[in-house]
Amino acid sequence: MFSALLRSLVLFISCMTVMASASEPVFVPRASQVAPNVYAIVGPLGQRSTANAGLNANYGFIVAPNGVILIDSGASAYGAAMLEAAVKQVSTQPIRWVLNTGSQDHRWLGNDYFAKKGAQIHAMAGTVKTQRASAQQQLDGLKRFVGEQLVGTSPFFSQHVHSAPELSLVIDGVRLQWIETNAHYPGDTMIHLPNTSVVFTGDLVYVDRILGILPQSNVRNAHEAFKRLVAINPQSIVPGHGRVTTMAQASRDTGDYYNFLITNIGNAARNMDSLEETLDKFSRPDQFVGLQNFSELHRANMNRVFVDFEANP
Repeated sequence: MFSALLRSLVLFISCMTVMASASEPVFVPRASQVAPNVYAIVGPLGQRSTANAGLNANYGFIVAPNGVILIDSGASAYGAAMLEAAVKQVSTQPIRWVLNTGSQDHRWLGNDYFAKKGAQIHAMAGTVKTQRASAQQQLDGLKRFVGEQLVGTSPFFSQHVHSAPELSLVIDGVRLQWIETNAHYPGDTMIHLPNTSVVFTGDLVYVDRILGILPQSNVRNAHEAFKRLVAINPQSIVPGHGRVTTMAQASRDTGDYYNFLITNIGNAARNMDSLEETLDKFSRPDQFVGLQNFSELHRANMNRVFVDFEANP
């Protein structure tokens, strides 16, 4: 009797383990067309994990006459190979150029994978500066989320460094307007494709989820860069996080949030209001409370903006 019960218990635990494992979503990067020859790869909105290989951001590529231009290279060699597989579902052309929009781990730690295959890695000077300063810290932090998937990943810094704050560039016949934002991280950028009216915003724009204000972020720079995006008025936006979208949604989910933070939290700090009273007063703004990750990030976002404006009114 005891033996039979023990076997049943072991079987039950095994089944529960399999079910838990099976229920964990595994992200498979897939390309979706945004405009002729322009594609987005939209990552999940949650935290980095082995289930998404740290690819919890958006990527993209342009199929040019003689190769593919990849925008951002993933969080590791492992993740880079997943992005490459997604590109191959669309084009047999090799990835010959990689453009880094920023220096957060999942935007550039796949550089080495593509460089070893002969791709040119391009970035703006400020982006590379931040990558160099944060590389080891990012590798150490990322290992906690993706574990053994990080094996074989080495930081590779662009050997095609472009001056900021803005340049026009033609790669294999594709015109790019590359604009520094210095928003989420110092040296962050966005890439405008004028011929197809598409902008890859990097981490300037989040939709469907609340954006994050990190210690490295600069909400004032972000606010000004968003005004530039409004002036460009692209037909399609590939945000840093969230679905491919329009200016209308980008304004609702991101532009209005920058305005909210500066107008309410920044001004409260300038007026020397109480930090805690300010955070409580603006704790649940109706227009943003429905965005994913709101409860985890909004109060911390306000706190960082308040402290920034308090020190630099």
